[in-house]
Amino acid sequence: MFEDEHFLALDKPSLLPTSPIREEPERPSLISLLHHDLRRGASWAKERGLGYLINTHRLDAETSGVLLLAKSKPDLIALANLFGSAAVQMRFIALVQGAPREDMIAVEAKLAPHPSIAGRMRVDEQRGKRSRTEFEARERFNGYTLIECRPFTHRLHQIRLHLSHVGFPIAGDTAYGGMPLLLSQLKPEYRLKPKKTERPLLSHPTLHVEELSFRHPLTGMEVKAAAPWPKDLLVAVKYLRRYAAL
Repeated sequence: MFEDEHFLALDKPSLLPTSPIREEPERPSLISLLHHDLRRGASWAKERGLGYLINTHRLDAETSGVLLLAKSKPDLIALANLFGSAAVQMRFIALVQGAPREDMIAVEAKLAPHPSIAGRMRVDEQRGKRSRTEFEARERFNGYTLIECRPFTHRLHQIRLHLSHVGFPIAGDTAYGGMPLLLSQLKPEYRLKPKKTERPLLSHPTLHVEELSFRHPLTGMEVKAAAPWPKDLLVAVKYLRRYAAL
């Protein structure tokens, strides 16, 4: 999605963790796969003279889209400082259940780890960390809305939980109140073939980083990296436009 001598931006697929998960050590992650290639001297790494590559921020395993990596430790520190000062802008797209009354919504709700469910977060105004996300309705359907999401902080599951908190969970996000999106819910006179089970159009959280932008900490140039929508989101929106248009 973008590359110079300091940084490399990739389009991370959904359901692939950014880095290894302690509770699931055997599960592949993007960073472990990249590091495996670095160790074996894969051609793409050799061509770039790469001996170091690490993510500058994290995306949930379920989230797809632009992920920025640093090619050296000084580059990592330089960009980490930008993320810490909110100087990196990230624009996500999400398909949510329901219809917000307003086109623009700002959510500020403190988030903390769930006390009894590992890997889950919850709104906790007493012990949570400050978090803010702005949302804008981009396209409306019958029962669903395509939402642009702009986080100002970067907490675990922030966008997913903020949307659920205000009553609009992401389609397919069963951890935070969302339900799988089925074609049978949209298409009139839907017929399933005998002995077949319907596969959801969306069965996991549909959250995608469309664009990441920042002022390069070393060159001063404005950098933008964009990633196309994943196939499952494209297909879901196609059917929503056909069968659930307003």
